Amino acid sequence: MDMMPFEPTPTPEPKRRGRFVSWLAASVAGAVIGSAATWYVAPKWMHEETNSQTETAETTAKSEALPLQPTANVNTNMIAAINKVADAVVGVVNIQKQVDFFSDQAQDTEAGTGSGVIFKKDGDAAYIVTNNHVIEGANKVEVALANGKKVKAEIVGADALTDLAVLKIPAEGATKVASFGDSSKVKIGEPVAAIGNPLGLDLSRTVTEGIVSGKRTMPVSTSAGDWEIDVIQTDAAINPGNSGGALINSAGQVIGINSMKIAETGVEGLGFAIPSENVKPIVEQLMKDGKIKRPYLGVQLVDVADLSDDVRTNELKLPSNITSGAAVTSVEPFSPAAEAGLKSKDVITAINGEKIDSVSALRKYLYTKTAVGDRIKLTIYRDGFETTVSVTLKARDSSQS
Repeated sequence: MDMMPFEPTPTPEPKRRGRFVSWLAASVAGAVIGSAATWYVAPKWMHEETNSQTETAETTAKSEALPLQPTANVNTNMIAAINKVADAVVGVVNIQKQVDFFSDQAQDTEAGTGSGVIFKKDGDAAYIVTNNHVIEGANKVEVALANGKKVKAEIVGADALTDLAVLKIPAEGATKVASFGDSSKVKIGEPVAAIGNPLGLDLSRTVTEGIVSGKRTMPVSTSAGDWEIDVIQTDAAINPGNSGGALINSAGQVIGINSMKIAETGVEGLGFAIPSENVKPIVEQLMKDGKIKRPYLGVQLVDVADLSDDVRTNELKLPSNITSGAAVTSVEPFSPAAEAGLKSKDVITAINGEKIDSVSALRKYLYTKTAVGDRIKLTIYRDGFETTVSVTLKARDSSQS
């Protein structure tokens, strides 16, 4: 096989060297011009795209009372995040009339303080979300703004079961409106901060930091009855006065309204906030109607599990294997239950085939899986025998079952 001999690379002639240099210079110049054009045009393009996205978000926001923004990148600076929200967190003062012991005259007295979050400005008004228990029983409510000034607040609506309330103040007092993020995207271990007024207005807008410790369903006792509430658990310090304040992520979005803590000897770092995804529908209905419209039966109930064996056997005549359910103690006249023929001592054990083992379970089913006007089928025990009763649900202003 013939092989071509290896020959040394010839030295370029001067003329060809000149062409190479010219080509190299042109290439470098083109790269510089192209980079400069990209540097100049790309920001403008990105700016236009951002403006388009912002306009879309603003259009959506105008149609909702409390819009939830897409959860932003949480890997931002927490200090900057806190600064975005701090001025939107206010103090809420519950003022009640109390009789002076010496003069026997009724006078306005500060009964307690909490926190709130400004979530909307509309014309001459600004709106604040807080906890129901912060303003419950108040004759008057005052709001302490970020600048220390106090203004009178109007209660737009409140709901004891979900522990939420909406207040209204003059818009001129609201210098900042908080942005709410979607709490359904929150991850365990994500950094968060709680902002509020622990122990009163002297420590206004105190910030504590921690992480999301968990997502729970907690049993609570409210003025409207027992309930189970979904919460975000955090180890950020939440103290009396923090109620109604903001739990924020590190992008400066409110993901929860601080509501409660477990305060027992030896217990630390167990605070809870109502998730923004649950706050949104309640706030929007309170803004619209001033109350939460829920279906009701019109009965007074007691947990079968809390009754003695003697009562279950001799009074209710339940089979030995039925140890849970909701026992009817009284029926309201002209109520849906009365129209359906429910009686005292009936025991409700299922709704539409789903087991009901307690009064709170019955309430939760009614309030989350049914609507006013629905016709439901109750499985009941009466005089020892199982039967079914159909009930058409109606609305009621209060939160009774």
